[in-house]
Amino acid sequence: MTPLPHLNVSKLRKSYDGHEVVSGIDFELRRGECFGLLGPNGAGKTTTLRLCLGLTDPDSGTITMFGLPVPQNAREARVRIGVVPQNDNLDPDFTVRENLLVYGRYFGLATSEVERRIPALLEFAGLHTRGGSKILELSGGMKRRLTLARALINDPDLIFLDEPTSGLDPQARHLIWERLRNLMNQGKTLFLTTHFMDEAERLCHRLAIMDRGRIVACGAPRELIARHIEPQVIEVYGEDAERWAQEYGMRASERCEKTGETFFCYTHDADPIVHHLDARPNLRYLHRPANLEDVFLKLTGRELRD
Repeated sequence: MTPLPHLNVSKLRKSYDGHEVVSGIDFELRRGECFGLLGPNGAGKTTTLRLCLGLTDPDSGTITMFGLPVPQNAREARVRIGVVPQNDNLDPDFTVRENLLVYGRYFGLATSEVERRIPALLEFAGLHTRGGSKILELSGGMKRRLTLARALINDPDLIFLDEPTSGLDPQARHLIWERLRNLMNQGKTLFLTTHFMDEAERLCHRLAIMDRGRIVACGAPRELIARHIEPQVIEVYGEDAERWAQEYGMRASERCEKTGETFFCYTHDADPIVHHLDARPNLRYLHRPANLEDVFLKLTGRELRD
């Protein structure tokens, strides 16, 4: 028998002041996978997360978590989930160990049980020598790893991660990614929102791209790239990039788009364009395979959103 998805969302809708911010979306999370929800600012991601957690009531549609209806049985369902919020909300008056201890009590865990779990969580977070440190003594990366460890205090089956590596340096990001992959190897299910396309491409088994309240694409990262974008990209920039694009780039490529001072040429055959650029020393260019960011920008647009 096929196991129930850890989270199932069907025909979900939510409006504020007559403006529909979630417009009939559907998706599900399967055990042991990382599912990503991507979208520009204002796409409806945060509202969707709040709806799934039972913190906001939907106007229509259904949400089930571990087979339980949400928000009706959200409290019971939340016993089996962990949440890593976008902004760290650690208590600065407590030590690292005390933050974990207090959080464990929210789940009704006995102090002795939380104490038993803390050493492994500190080891997981790379903070085994910092249990007595105050929060203000930690770096940004340490705080983020502690927030992730705290979300595991109840040994959850499903973990919600809202932009878990925002503001971190590359070394800290890679360490968080390693920890998240370890969780998936243990059978944990991850629900990830992120603005980092390389993060989504590395971690997500499947993802949904959301824009203006609707899901505009859903699938594995490589599937979405193959389905929506030409395989080769040449980024061209420099003083004469505009003239080059008008005279050659736009007709030599299948699609040519401008962002800032850079022209993005999309094509199935990059060799003629690259050879042409090699003869133009006044231009700089980057030739690369298409990636998830190209798909994201094609589907949601390149304009800045606040």
